[in-house]
Amino acid sequence: MKKIVLFGSNGQVGWELQRSLPLLGDFAACDRSKVDLADFDAVSAYLRQERPDIIVNAAAYNAVELAETYEQDAERINFLLVKVLAEYAAENNAWLVHYSTDYVFNGASDIPYDETDLPDPLNAYGRSKALGEVAVAASGCNHLLLRTSWIYSSRGRNFAKTILNLAATKTEFSVVSDQTGAPTCASFIADTTVLCLYRILNSADTQSLSGTYHLVSSGYASWYEYASYLVTEALSLGIPLNCTEKDIRPVSGSEYPTKAVRPISSRLNNSKIQNAFNIIIPDWKTYIKRTLSDIARQG
Repeated sequence: MKKIVLFGSNGQVGWELQRSLPLLGDFAACDRSKVDLADFDAVSAYLRQERPDIIVNAAAYNAVELAETYEQDAERINFLLVKVLAEYAAENNAWLVHYSTDYVFNGASDIPYDETDLPDPLNAYGRSKALGEVAVAASGCNHLLLRTSWIYSSRGRNFAKTILNLAATKTEFSVVSDQTGAPTCASFIADTTVLCLYRILNSADTQSLSGTYHLVSSGYASWYEYASYLVTEALSLGIPLNCTEKDIRPVSGSEYPTKAVRPISSRLNNSKIQNAFNIIIPDWKTYIKRTLSDIARQG
């Protein structure tokens, strides 16, 4: 039986992975209460204790604005921790699953980014995640490096829950309309990760599957289109709101200046992972409906 260790078990994706990863074998979840992820000696000791066959790293410093001020803190988790995990995986013939981001790209492309496009991040968070990608590749370990985008779930803090809160407490509000990407559900990421690992564990040629993949929903939307759809669907499910989609005002990103520059286009081409693992990824709206149904049931 394979031993699987998950880092970052309390995040949006990590929480969902706790549900799905045990299907693959002997499972251990590690969060900051067990090991200080900024203490690399402690991390290494934990790995030697658990001796995992598969390391899944859902831990990340993802405070995009704060990273502009505390870039070294972002690098410590998004780069140096990843380096420790990747080097352990290489030295012990283990697999590493690591999640990266659309923010490694500059967002200037007119077409969705492929896995072979060169990273060119615009902000400190993106730079730290790009360094993490380099560390994985440099280690030589077998890996699934999964770039994703615009993650949401029915728990935690995310854009979807922020919009529902605004729509429930305000009569109108504004949302940026000139940045596009694929809203991607945490449960979809977790389930697809496990499916890919299952295929790897049952493949005669596992090394051919090692590499970088874009794990995002199909299709894309602007933040404004995403927010409008959220509100419309929430109302159809009976979630009480003060606003309709007509009360949301589209604005340009320049009207909301931030420390961290955001990419205009966060569109990622997901055809590689679909072809390599024989999976079909549905449109982003599919999982929005499921998540809103979960929220409606929660009351």
